[in-house]
Amino acid sequence: MAEQDDHKDDHDGGLTADLSRMMTRRVVTFLGLAGAGAVGYVALRGVPGQAEANLTGTGADGATCIKSPGETSGPYPGDGTNSIDGQTVNVLQESGILREDIRSSFGDMAGDADGVPVDLVLTVVDVGSGCAPLAGRAVYLWHCDVAGHYSLYDLTGQNYLRGVGVTDANGQVRFTTIFPGCYAGRWPHMHFEVFDSLDAATTGRASRLISQFAMPEDMCRAVYEGDARYGQSVANLARSNLSRDMVFGDNTAEQLAGQTLSLTGSVAAGFAATGSIGVAL
Repeated sequence: MAEQDDHKDDHDGGLTADLSRMMTRRVVTFLGLAGAGAVGYVALRGVPGQAEANLTGTGADGATCIKSPGETSGPYPGDGTNSIDGQTVNVLQESGILREDIRSSFGDMAGDADGVPVDLVLTVVDVGSGCAPLAGRAVYLWHCDVAGHYSLYDLTGQNYLRGVGVTDANGQVRFTTIFPGCYAGRWPHMHFEVFDSLDAATTGRASRLISQFAMPEDMCRAVYEGDARYGQSVANLARSNLSRDMVFGDNTAEQLAGQTLSLTGSVAAGFAATGSIGVAL
């Protein structure tokens, strides 16, 4: 399932729950999409191959931060920005999308994503203001499952491995998820979008930043070789190269370092992961 040219717990009240009461959920169904490409997609976003210069900041403690380079959302964002056969899917307007544990499907769907657990903490900072943490920003995270499949697209009856969180006073947002598989044509990764507020997080067209995180190579090898659930990920990883990846390949070494998640833990016990998201306001 190679991405194409333009590859990119319920909130107590609030916009997400309110919108879900006003809208009828539409799940995309289509023929011919089984991991080899997205037939019928329109309005895919992103400008792959367009490199950005480093934009860095320095905090009061002397630590530096770097703006996360903008990337495409790919053909599977589920954020209301693309369509198949005239239908649009927008999981951001579903009651239940605001949650920390994204391993299960929600709403009127049922099913869990199996895999090595990952507890992920992301910190959103303002590169232009001394790496100051940004509170109240909504972050939408999504990625594939152990088999390289995306919910709502490859798996039309599932919406797992998608969720929105809001940053706290320290600019941090937390997700409990699984280690993503590796599918043909891409380095293992997670997608994310940053919005200025939860109210703004109703469609990907309102996002301030769209980007991706790369999974560290040593952890990919450990997971794929140590857990049989990841099946063909071993062979797919062997054919992948981070520096030549269609998304990450045009970024600087500093940007790649900032885009690569840091993980500690083990295949048996699961991992704790951290990542930094630098935005320029």
